[in-house]
Amino acid sequence: MRSPSAPLLIHPEIRAALEEGAPVVALESAVLTHGLPRPTNHAAVVDMAAAVREGGALPAVIAVIDGVLHVGLDDDALARLADDRGADKLAARDLAWALACGRSGGTTVSATLVGARLAAIRVFATGGIGGVHRGWQETRDISSDLEELARTPCCTVSAGAKSILDVPATLEALETLGVPVLGWQSAAFPEFYARGRPELVVRRVDALAAAAALCRLRWGALGQGGGILLTNPLPAELALDQGAVDRAIDAALGRAQAAGIRGQAVTPFLLDALGGLTAGATLRANLALLVANARLAAGLAVELARPAG
Repeated sequence: MRSPSAPLLIHPEIRAALEEGAPVVALESAVLTHGLPRPTNHAAVVDMAAAVREGGALPAVIAVIDGVLHVGLDDDALARLADDRGADKLAARDLAWALACGRSGGTTVSATLVGARLAAIRVFATGGIGGVHRGWQETRDISSDLEELARTPCCTVSAGAKSILDVPATLEALETLGVPVLGWQSAAFPEFYARGRPELVVRRVDALAAAAALCRLRWGALGQGGGILLTNPLPAELALDQGAVDRAIDAALGRAQAAGIRGQAVTPFLLDALGGLTAGATLRANLALLVANARLAAGLAVELARPAG
């Protein structure tokens, strides 16, 4: 193992923007290395970055390359990571190991939030957060995403939690951790591919100015340093039927159990299986929500960069 002298590298364009107070949006890289099939993975992150730029902000893809935590990747580094079949899937707990061992990998929500915190980036766009897994009473499988959301002063924009999770239990865990959960123009917590059930109630916000004001109050006047979750449901014409998704998830879980899939391998296995079981509908919805979340995050970052008045 080694002790890197400079384990954090902020891309010059991103550093300059942060120093000037310009809007920046963090993007995760586990979706690049483990979340989507190749070459869709590279195209999806390129599309997310383009949506952020079109929204008036700078995209900062966070990843670990050769033992260095990068905040912002150039085109070559992004393409290299997208094609790296040996890349690790890195949660927050894995970062010190990856840096010490000179590894490369994609950062999950929790690890990306660590990078965002170190770089002082206040908005992060992802697909769906991790949370409490189905059958948690037996497995105790709960994502570290929730702990990092609670401790990092960053607003995470997502399509709720991944559908493969126990969504009501995830919402309860977020409440226990004191993470405000907001719904973008909706009072229902979205369920990734589906728009969400009315009984999964969250605080509705209808304007970016209101969301930005809430962020400033939490991190400023109230002195609450933790994160905020802004959920963004898919438009009705793109959303899938939750019942159909649940049936496909049950079938995918059965396949995972039969194959002995456990731990970090479960989520990518299930997402891949769902694509086959739904004739590609979940993949199409996933790609749409990634871009939609990047676009909404850019708008929030621009709003936060405005002088408070």
